[in-house]
Amino acid sequence: MGTGVSRRSVLKGSAVGAAAVAWGAKASAAPAGSVDVESPLIFHSPDFEPFCDELPSLPMLSGSEVTLAAQVGTHVFHRDFPSSPALSYSSAEIGGGYLGPTVEAHSDEPIMLTFENNLAGHPLAADMDMTLHGMQAEFRANPPTSLHLHGGVNPPESDGHPELLVMPGQAAMHHFSHGQEATHLWYHDHAMGITRLNVYAGLIGNYLIRDEFDTGKLGNPLGLPAEEFEIPLILQEKIFTPAGAQSGRSTILIPEGSWEGGAVGDVGLVNGKVWPELAVARGLYRFRIVNASSASVWNLHFSNMMTFWVIGNDAGMLDAPVAVSAFRCAPGERYDLLVDFTGLSEGSTVELRNDEAPPLPAAVIGEVTMPLFCRFRGDSRRGFTGGVPSQLRGGRGQRGVLAPLEHPTVIRTVTVSQQLELRNPPAQMTLNNLTFSTTDVERPRQGTVEQWNIVNTTPDPHPIHLHLVNFRILGRTPMRTLEYLIRHPQPAIGNKWTPSPDGFEAGPMIAPARWEAGMKDTVRVDGGTITRIIVRFPTADELGFDPDAMFARHPSAGMTGGGMTGGDQAHQGSRHHGVSNSGQLQGYVWHCHLLDHEDHDMMLPYRIVP
Repeated sequence: MGTGVSRRSVLKGSAVGAAAVAWGAKASAAPAGSVDVESPLIFHSPDFEPFCDELPSLPMLSGSEVTLAAQVGTHVFHRDFPSSPALSYSSAEIGGGYLGPTVEAHSDEPIMLTFENNLAGHPLAADMDMTLHGMQAEFRANPPTSLHLHGGVNPPESDGHPELLVMPGQAAMHHFSHGQEATHLWYHDHAMGITRLNVYAGLIGNYLIRDEFDTGKLGNPLGLPAEEFEIPLILQEKIFTPAGAQSGRSTILIPEGSWEGGAVGDVGLVNGKVWPELAVARGLYRFRIVNASSASVWNLHFSNMMTFWVIGNDAGMLDAPVAVSAFRCAPGERYDLLVDFTGLSEGSTVELRNDEAPPLPAAVIGEVTMPLFCRFRGDSRRGFTGGVPSQLRGGRGQRGVLAPLEHPTVIRTVTVSQQLELRNPPAQMTLNNLTFSTTDVERPRQGTVEQWNIVNTTPDPHPIHLHLVNFRILGRTPMRTLEYLIRHPQPAIGNKWTPSPDGFEAGPMIAPARWEAGMKDTVRVDGGTITRIIVRFPTADELGFDPDAMFARHPSAGMTGGGMTGGDQAHQGSRHHGVSNSGQLQGYVWHCHLLDHEDHDMMLPYRIVP
């Protein structure tokens, strides 16, 4: 694709155009590839010419003591549009603007991370919904935050609990022990009721853990590309206003200031730039990808459908590289890729693209596939010339192979559902048909291995994330959802509903794809399926901390300055929208990683009990 291509022409030919017509959206029925597809029910970004901006290289930050501050600033998302308001994580060494630095740590070497909330207002304040759990009108001027290290094995008080709110003028101390092998984590905001807006506005950063095998240096024992040939990629999609600023709204059907239920963007971003380009040397690259979108599962591939390799996912390396031409990536998931540009001649280009249709509710109102992320252009440089390793575990200078799946001693059914009702805004989705304020939470015992059967009665995929623990995917089984719902009518929200799916299978269980067969912390739960995962819940002795310890609701470190104190916030929050009256918190959470969904109220506490 050459220059001079507008956003609309990039979207032309999307396969979802036909779906939008079929479901009643106002879209042209002319042949695919020849028409523009736009719905009057949704907001559309202005025309952005692709490949105008260079792919940004995100700054690195390391050390045994790290300070990150959430702040409001401005950012240029595209060359042709002015700087506009955004959020970022900044430090004394690295300024802000949008996103945060990549933090680099080492396995078993702890970091004390001080997190400060320096926010003064919010670029998406008008989109805050005060009816959501824990929200208050003063949050528009004084937005709360809660930093979560996604995939981290951390004490509960350092996990970024959604009710451990850090208000402007406050700070919190997080102790990250890194008792896990090398992997790609990411940190992002996790504040109750406002996560989707804080993350969308820019509170995102990569977090790479290294070890003696995966050192991040050239000449590492695994023979992997490193340094300039290892590039973290934060993938997002957005809707922009006509002036090129971030828009928190997707459809005219939902009033401003009301929760939407999930929206699909029409413009792709990589590391904070719209449809950027990267000049690549002739050789092998390692890309560390995170799906940081609010709502979309993507089927990622290159425009020439070339083969590349998945070498790891959420929690570490696979046993060996898996050759693919495409793979699906859900919000919250990370994938570790090797891509060979040896055959890309100087001046030739190849694009990173997506062809997965948006979920049905978005397609109905005219949302279309966001097809493009970035372009790679070959240059004359000689790059990393090492080949793709034949194995990543079990060899000399490598970790042992992944252990066989453990046999569970407990089988637990949990549900992903939506009440069958038509309303505006959309009906909320839930886990176990409960809201966050419930006390009827899962209580797995420390040291046990459980099988969680995650029953998704909705037609859409939901990425389910369990804090603290890692797991393996056993498989996905299609189910006769309608029969299941008829046999087990769903009660009013607030009544636990976890009927067994046994007897409602619609076919055999399908094993996970080879590229998702490693250790995970987030699993894509497809619509109308039973997704089975095997989870081991660690003991306090193994962790070096008590995962069931109680901790204070207010931050552990105060700051001078404006905003409410921790005690004031805890007191005010205790009276609002079902927030617990207790000044103490306990345990972790599990939730859907579609950010709109976790904000209302598709997130539950859980405890790992002695």
